[in-house]
Amino acid sequence: MTSFAPDSLALNRKLPLWYQVSQSLRASILGRRPDDSLRLPTEDALAEHYGVSVLTMRQALKELEAEGLITRHRRRGTFIEPSARRTSPVRLLGSVDTIVAQQSGEHTTVLGHGPAPVPAELAEHFPDLTEAVAFRRLRSDESSGEPTNWAENLVRPELAEQIHPGDLARWPMTKVLRDVVGVRISRITDTVEARLADPETAGLLQVPLLSPILHYTGITYDEDGRVVDVARIRYRGDRFSFTVTLDAH
Repeated sequence: MTSFAPDSLALNRKLPLWYQVSQSLRASILGRRPDDSLRLPTEDALAEHYGVSVLTMRQALKELEAEGLITRHRRRGTFIEPSARRTSPVRLLGSVDTIVAQQSGEHTTVLGHGPAPVPAELAEHFPDLTEAVAFRRLRSDESSGEPTNWAENLVRPELAEQIHPGDLARWPMTKVLRDVVGVRISRITDTVEARLADPETAGLLQVPLLSPILHYTGITYDEDGRVVDVARIRYRGDRFSFTVTLDAH
């Protein structure tokens, strides 16, 4: 069994540090390898890893404990809860690590990938392309096997060549683009709206036709302002809520 190693994090000083750390650690926990240890490093070690104070780290761990992802035992340490349910709200706070965390942790089946015409409604995001590469995935609850959401990503062909489908079975597209392909992501623009399940979505998510779903669209830009990925995720309406947190500072 290997020791648990959290991902690195570039802190944004305009956002609450404890929240950024909690979301980054959450993504690491949900995306961990099967043979990773369930024991987390100490508070001091985690604080040093993220470059924050112990008090900030403690607040981040308190958030994860409240969510049921970890348990803390006096003098024994902090442990990942292997049976924790991974059905948190869709939260948007302006951090790429928040997006990674939100999309991590459930069982993922890669449905397929290949060239696809750029839909008319997305043509403005790929003005130089008529065709992109579509990656399709279905996510399911690990304990019940119940489908929770399905995703389709349209990715620029030159980047898609560097993506191994096996990585998408383990990690969200945002993490693969940033940490595997090496795309320097500058921002992600998110839109969440209520829609009715079309036949394909109803079949994949095992819900009645025309039942309510949450439809998420995420547009990812690189540091040159170019769109590199458009994600469209359909969430089951009975499994997710939508929360926006506005920082007053």
